[in-house]
Amino acid sequence: MTLPLMPMATAVWLVDNTSLTFDQIAELCGLHPLEVQSIADGQIATHIVGLDPVASGQLTWAEIERCQQDPAARLVLVKDRIAPQQKVKGPRYTPVSRRQDRPDAIAWLLRHHPELSDAQICKLVGTTKPTIASIRDRSHWNISNIKPRDPVGLGLCKQLELDAAIAKAAAKAAKNEPAEVTPQSEEAE
Repeated sequence: MTLPLMPMATAVWLVDNTSLTFDQIAELCGLHPLEVQSIADGQIATHIVGLDPVASGQLTWAEIERCQQDPAARLVLVKDRIAPQQKVKGPRYTPVSRRQDRPDAIAWLLRHHPELSDAQICKLVGTTKPTIASIRDRSHWNISNIKPRDPVGLGLCKQLELDAAIAKAAAKAAKNEPAEVTPQSEEAE
């Protein structure tokens, strides 16, 4: 069962504003019934401001009244009407301690997988196209210290991501490659 937003504050509000049993409030808020009793006695949570679950859309008054009339009934939270938002894919974050490893990973990808596009390398390693170009044409400011190293071993990408990018690049290369033309045999007359 999911808990309401700010369970302790919700419990404080329910104790102060409803005649629900301690067990009902405890089950809804994920607390022990003795904690709810302590809230009612003023022993704990005296500094917590109550959160109205009706105003926040987590409960309805009809649900609260139904449970007030039947002490054996359990409160049920309102289902979210809004679908949870999808995580927006942004640029890949690389920790500061790993950023100096990016050029090594780019050099490894350029050497071992030249079929990968610059966009795929950018996505895998979290770099920019100018950096890839400078490593490719050996004009990078630190080119003398760059040693090609596997980006998976460096922790810059996962093996599954690398394999998927390689497979996608290979499929694209196979699609763009023209079919071999077989020489037609000349028929002898």
